[in-house]
This record gives sequence, C-alpha cells and structure tokens, in this order.
Amino acid sequence: MAIKLIVGLGNPGKDYQSHRHNVGFWFCGALAHLYSATFKKETKFLGEVTQVNIAGLNLRLLKPNTYMNRSGQSIQSVAKFYQINTDEILVVHDDLDLNPGTARIKFGGGHGGHNGLRDTISALGNKDFYRLRIGIGHPGDKSRVADFVLHAPNKSEIEPIQNTLVNSLNVIEQVVKGEIEPAMKTLHTQE
Repeated sequence: MAIKLIVGLGNPGKDYQSHRHNVGFWFCGALAHLYSATFKKETKFLGEVTQVNIAGLNLRLLKPNTYMNRSGQSIQSVAKFYQINTDEILVVHDDLDLNPGTARIKFGGGHGGHNGLRDTISALGNKDFYRLRIGIGHPGDKSRVADFVLHAPNKSEIEPIQNTLVNSLNVIEQVVKGEIEPAMKTLHTQE
C-alpha cells in the first residue's frame, strides 16, 4: 500500500517552532524542501498543505494549524476530501519513549498518551495508520512532560534529533512506495 498523505504533528506559530513537540513539522518542512515544494495555508483543511512527487508517486504533505490536541480535524478533512484511506497515511510525531537519535516506523497501535495521536485516532475513527516516531527522550518525571515537550531540545539533543530526521528522510522513498519492512530494517539499525 502506497502512502498518499504525510502529516507532521506540531503546534503552529513562531513561539512553538523550536519545541520538541514540533519534530513532525520539522520533518515535513525538510521533506518539502528536499522536493522543492512550498507549503500553502489551506483554510478548508485547517492547515498548511503541499504536493510532492516521491518515487513517481504524487502525495500530499500536511502541517495542521489546529494545535496538537486538535490535529485530527485537519487530517480527517484532507483524507476525506482526497479519499485517502487511513492505511495510506503516515503521521510523523515526537516520541517520549525513544531517545534522541532514535526513530521507529510502526503501523497502528494506541496513542501512548500523545494528544496529537489521540485526536487523530478519534477523528479518523480508527488507529490503522502508519507512524514515524521521532525520539525526543523523556524528562524522567511524568509531571514534567508538558513543560518538556514545549521547550527546545538542549545542545546535546539537537544533533541526534537532526541525524534521525536525515535518516528518516533517507528511507522515505521506500515508505511511500509501501516497502515498509526494508525501510524499518534500515532505520531501526541506525543509531
């Protein structure tokens, strides 16, 4: 199954752009840049959208402007309009359970406490979509999570996160073509 929509989760606006919670936006921004595409604000989709051709396949990139907790509204509106099935969607998001420098691809599963995923699952009505989990590490205490994700990574985290984004971009052609296993094998062994 080919991917037709790649969504980067994050919060819109200058105040949030450097935050750990926005690695999904960083990934989509880098991917658009790689394919010389420019995001355009689309009010009907509650987000910024662009189209790219990867490995001969046309697909859309989306950065919801609804804030993390309402990401699903934007994703659902694009999927419905373009008749994209949930298993043709890749959601890129930050993951507290993975260390900086680690990325994982998975299909389905729960939201793991991630509000962006929680809302996406709710809006799409199922959890059968692909996820690209970008590790940001954990502050060590559950009570510090909200503050942690809404701050920029420190110096020691920046390089591993950037490397992870590059490694993820390097397997995106395989992912888009539906060659998930080889993409996972490559990505999951790079740390």
